[in-house]
Amino acid sequence: MIQQEGPGWRLAHDASRHGFPFLIGGEFWAVELTAIEVEGLHALLVELDHQHTQIRDQLMEEESITLELEQQEWWGCLDGTRERWGLQVVLQGNEMQRRGLEGAWPAPAAQAFLAALKTVLD
Repeated sequence: MIQQEGPGWRLAHDASRHGFPFLIGGEFWAVELTAIEVEGLHALLVELDHQHTQIRDQLMEEESITLELEQQEWWGCLDGTRERWGLQVVLQGNEMQRRGLEGAWPAPAAQAFLAALKTVLD
């Protein structure tokens, strides 16, 4: 069992649980996810972080940016400045999977959550 958390975020992985081995959460919410859902979330957030890294040096300190991306069943938004940003995510249900979710992490919880997710999945 891997469990990591900090102010405004939470991540747990229990490989012995079948079906929904991951739990992610924010300050007032949490949801269990399948391994495939977490892999999709990971890919989405890593790409948003990569895009932010590519343009952050072009931003003035007080300038803000919003990046949106849709991959597979996930939609994500990175919103903030060069140094601080938050994340919003939406899992869009489809015919095979009828459930969905919306969640968000403000800065600096978003950066901490993404760092923890990378350590668990990379």
